[in-house]
Amino acid sequence: MNNFLFAAAENDGIANCKAGGMGDVVRDVPRQISEKGDKAHVVVPSYGRLHQQGVLKTKLNFTLRGVTYTAELYEVKPKKEYPNLYHYVIHHPEIEAGGIAHIYHDDPEEPFYTDAIKYFIFCTAIAEAIKKGAFGKLDIVHLHDWHSSLILFLREYHRAYENLKKIRFVYSIHNLAIQGIRPFNDNYSSLKNWFPEVPYDEKGLQDYRYEDCINLMAVGIRLADAVHTVSPSYKKDIMKPSSPPEFIGGEGLEKDLQLADKEKRLFGILNGCNYKNINIEEKGLIYRNTIKALFSWLQEESKKYKADFLAHTGEKIMQHVDNPPEFIVSSVARLTEQKFYFFKRSPEAFVAILKKLEKVNGIFILLGTGAPEYEELFRDISYKHKNFIFTNGQSENLIDSMYLESNLYFMPSLFEPCGISQMLSMRNGNPCLVHHTGGLIDTVEHMKTGFGFDGDTYDKKIKNMLSTFDLALDTFTNYKPTWKKIQANAKKARFTWEKSVDEYYKVLYNM
Repeated sequence: MNNFLFAAAENDGIANCKAGGMGDVVRDVPRQISEKGDKAHVVVPSYGRLHQQGVLKTKLNFTLRGVTYTAELYEVKPKKEYPNLYHYVIHHPEIEAGGIAHIYHDDPEEPFYTDAIKYFIFCTAIAEAIKKGAFGKLDIVHLHDWHSSLILFLREYHRAYENLKKIRFVYSIHNLAIQGIRPFNDNYSSLKNWFPEVPYDEKGLQDYRYEDCINLMAVGIRLADAVHTVSPSYKKDIMKPSSPPEFIGGEGLEKDLQLADKEKRLFGILNGCNYKNINIEEKGLIYRNTIKALFSWLQEESKKYKADFLAHTGEKIMQHVDNPPEFIVSSVARLTEQKFYFFKRSPEAFVAILKKLEKVNGIFILLGTGAPEYEELFRDISYKHKNFIFTNGQSENLIDSMYLESNLYFMPSLFEPCGISQMLSMRNGNPCLVHHTGGLIDTVEHMKTGFGFDGDTYDKKIKNMLSTFDLALDTFTNYKPTWKKIQANAKKARFTWEKSVDEYYKVLYNM
């Protein structure tokens, strides 16, 4: 039996520990490993809250900032039990919850200041736990994004953790744009402050743009035995330099990625999607679930400043209870540059889509929270256009209803490492309209399982987005057999974790 350890910032295998797609992957891959008959341990930070119902397994003592730190390893209850699959959290008072999903901190003045501190403590505690044998004799340690890459720094340079070199380390990139850059010196949240006794090669760790800083995303890429991107097309994208907004590629790390590829350490494997035990809402509940979500948000203290807007959305929804629209377009995402840059830069293109929908008695429903300027943009458009319903919050039941009852799912991501929303939508037989980038190229086939647009320049992308939207509406309205075929193909498409994890075993885990 092989023995695996997964270390990450998020794990949706336990309650209240997810901010994005990484949480899904860290939930699903260990489950698949368990189904293959192997053993897996998953460890995340406690964020001051997740250890409270857990069982203390061991205390971990290690040195940081020249003083002894003691962290605690707790085993916690998963959402669902699987054989030989164990979930843990690491607790220390300085590993605090941030404002983003009660996980990440947002430090606008000095990015990554607080997060770097908590993940320095988290990673050192994991290195100590591995050394101590807390997870048994490990065959593979699988790290996810920059939050866990410091373990590779400790393995490479810290004398106390040289025994980690005997284990194969795999590093998955979920979002290359977020790199965890911190100073080497002269800062409380610097490498030297936390590891004053560790001799290291500054050149081997530094960021290309800020040479007085460590780039923790680069550390993962440079020091792991295997590096993994979450789709084959994203792997191709990130080996080319970025040229925003036309193309988002390697984000300054393309040389490291090209070298990893040359050394046969870089692999692109598409994420899977869950096709079992799906929580599905009954059909016909989309408006009821929207109203329920709006009422619950209205009672939240943090939403008081947008109570007027939530009431305005409720009034709009009520109009559709007795007069349902002919066509529903939906979108579910965090409101960020990655997901909605096209609409932020070209709001007139989004308004053009709403006008096209008006002609066919169609509506656009968008669910999400995120960057204040994006929330403001969509609230403003919602006040002006009666067929745009912006549900500015988070609700699993409403999301399920949207996937179930939409006619077209819209995903105009600027870049997309893999994407899960398009797979969840296709699972329900909904065609998707996507920007053909990264994982969206690998999952949505134009005029077969959905609709895709691209373009050499930004203006061409916007023009093609609108003409592809026309094509989707025209197909739905005038070519019903073609539409039904696209729906059936979308529903039949399968991106299983079984297939993905078989590939992991072959190329990432080398088994």
